Amino acid sequence: MPPLPSYGRGREYPGPRYGSLIHGQHLEDVVITGHNGTIDGQGQVWWQKHKSRRLTHTRGRLIQFMWSRHLKITNVTLRNSPFWTLHPYDCDDVLIQGVTILNPVNSPNTDGIDPDSCRDVVIENCYISVGDDCIAIKSGWNQYGIDYGRESSNIVIRNITAHSPVSAGISFGSEMSGGIQNVTVENLNVWHSKRGIRIKTAIGRGGYVSNLRFKNINLDVVRVGIVIKTDYNEHPDLAYDPKALPLVHNIFFSGIRGNGVRIPVRLYGSKKVQVRGVELSNFFVGVTNKKKHIFQCQYVHGKVIGTIYPRPCDLLDVYDSKGNLIRGGLSANITRN
Repeated sequence: MPPLPSYGRGREYPGPRYGSLIHGQHLEDVVITGHNGTIDGQGQVWWQKHKSRRLTHTRGRLIQFMWSRHLKITNVTLRNSPFWTLHPYDCDDVLIQGVTILNPVNSPNTDGIDPDSCRDVVIENCYISVGDDCIAIKSGWNQYGIDYGRESSNIVIRNITAHSPVSAGISFGSEMSGGIQNVTVENLNVWHSKRGIRIKTAIGRGGYVSNLRFKNINLDVVRVGIVIKTDYNEHPDLAYDPKALPLVHNIFFSGIRGNGVRIPVRLYGSKKVQVRGVELSNFFVGVTNKKKHIFQCQYVHGKVIGTIYPRPCDLLDVYDSKGNLIRGGLSANITRN
């Protein structure tokens, strides 16, 4: 099949991509449902060929719908996907409910659910254990995503249990060049994973990640709890514009709890891509040790409201629970713990 227009090429290799097991384009009112019946992608052959470099095209998804609306995928188990598992692309009004996704931890790039340039999406009551990001919100890759110009927006993610020892419970990007905004994540449990919540972008992406709200998040044995990374320099080709700078701003965290977390927070902007408008409140995460630099910041602007644990980095403003400023943050161009 032709490469996705907002990626400009195959995601893994230039040129066409393999089709998905279940695929549809320009559809309306589509339902996939069952009494927890299983759709098995038998991805082992694809994983082996990918690892031994015997493929010349990007692997197909398990389920992919493109340019469609009014989609419902409910009460099914999806397993052993060749590549990304459930990939709605440029779709409107998508409900993913009561879905279990099971891909082995060592299966490469087997994301669970990837809303890509989609609007009005609800993902709820799902269990996801995979070999990459459990949920990854995307909107196109570098100049191709900028030109395609379809954002992901108005997305609600709730009541999710996520497990990914190799990646994150929920990611934003790194392909986010069409923009991501207005996303609410609540009642998320991430257990025994490499990362909890991850926002990743880079110079050349353009686009924006804006107005994200996280509430009632539990992190159980996670290496890094919250990550914002602005140097994820993976590009489809050399044609990207180094002046296309992404915007990362207005991100709110409240009710974050955790146990056995190595680094609770890592907010890494850069001189050219500074992270702005971060707010944390009601944040108490137990760490695996008492070493320094467990709350890491660089080129970030934002504030903390009330008492949080561990102690926030010095770059953030600190307010009491009544909104009174206790101390202002230091200059954002230095790294402090």
